Amino acid sequence: MFAIVETLGRQYRVSPGDLIQVDRVSDEGADLGTKLELTKVLAVGMDSGSLKVGSPFLAGAKVQAEIVEHGRDEKIYPFKMKRRKGFRKKKGFRRSFSVLKINEIIAA
Repeated sequence: MFAIVETLGRQYRVSPGDLIQVDRVSDEGADLGTKLELTKVLAVGMDSGSLKVGSPFLAGAKVQAEIVEHGRDEKIYPFKMKRRKGFRKKKGFRRSFSVLKINEIIAA
């Protein structure tokens, strides 16, 4: 069984037991071990090959997840330059992320 969920503006294909890396979950009480319920389920696929698709979301379907880890990615350096103008701009950025473990998919 798998589901396609939307969280924080991005879509992920998940199955029970999967670990997904999403943008930092900053809800109050979003400590390690906190249980989350993802209700924006776009589609659910069964083992028998059937697929339920919502428009845009499936009513009553949800995915239960748990926060396993918080962290930060490696630093990236976006660099802009205009040739022959002396314009150079360099800025560092590190993305914060959370790792979610998918526990259960509940299809309506």
